Amino acid sequence: MSGILSRGLLQGFSTTWTLGKVIFPITLIVTILQFTPVLPWIIHILEPIMGLLGLSGEAAVPLVLGNALNLYAGIAAIISFDFTVKEVFIMAVMLSFSHNLFVESAVATKVGVKWYVIVGVRVGLAFFSAILINLLWSGGGEAAQYGFISTEKAEPVGWGEIGLHGIETAAIAIGQLALIVIPLMVIMQVLREYGWLEKLSDMLAPFMKVLGMDKNTSMTMVAGLTIGLAYGAGLMIQAVKEDGVSKKDMYLALIFLVSCHAVVEDTLIFIPLGIPVWPLLIIRLTTAILLTMTIAIIMNKVTINRKDKANERSYNTI
Repeated sequence: MSGILSRGLLQGFSTTWTLGKVIFPITLIVTILQFTPVLPWIIHILEPIMGLLGLSGEAAVPLVLGNALNLYAGIAAIISFDFTVKEVFIMAVMLSFSHNLFVESAVATKVGVKWYVIVGVRVGLAFFSAILINLLWSGGGEAAQYGFISTEKAEPVGWGEIGLHGIETAAIAIGQLALIVIPLMVIMQVLREYGWLEKLSDMLAPFMKVLGMDKNTSMTMVAGLTIGLAYGAGLMIQAVKEDGVSKKDMYLALIFLVSCHAVVEDTLIFIPLGIPVWPLLIIRLTTAILLTMTIAIIMNKVTINRKDKANERSYNTI
């Protein structure tokens, strides 16, 4: 048993180091940028687009911060303004699809998925869902009640404090990553070497098949659904190396997970904003399932067509 634990710890530290090299610099840079004219400039550019989504110009602030940093930054910005229930719900749906783009897209590249695919799917879903909700929902015009949330925080003053704040934020991000990834890698090592991982994969195999993936993708899906893309990336990287997850299945898994990941945490944190969270969860799950199934069908047809053309060329050559 000690050998299993040591191998799990080694895998955990190795994965934390791999992801930390991505997360630390990006978190540091983006955290510092929010105290420069760069983010306000981006927000100013996006303000005219907000009207198309049924949002006021101030909505650009939480959307930019949520996409550049994380959901917590977006929520903190939301409660700083007076929005209607409909506006908050639209922003919640958008941010549930598209947030923490820099870190989570960079992490996705570690498992062989192109960053622009991830960004394109997430941003596309965010805007498409906002337009649909704005067109289909005529209610929600009352003022949003945010509950007992404190908006007070000490802002760093001067470049020295801003730099220290950025380093502290990045270090905390790595610490949180290690606290989740290392124990997870140990647990996964135990499950793998005792054969329990195979049994769990067999249980999830029918669901994987519906989505067009093999059962060896199941642990990647479990990790992403429960703890999210950034923290679940360690398990995804290990799955690619040790479970033989194909490139096609990893693309499908990531497409599903960018639409719907960390379903418990990312849903519950919106409760204090005074919006209905069950519709939010249903929208995410339904979108993820339908989008993944559609892309799986398209990818299978493309593969079949390529094989047919290859066979035809072989026949003509003969």
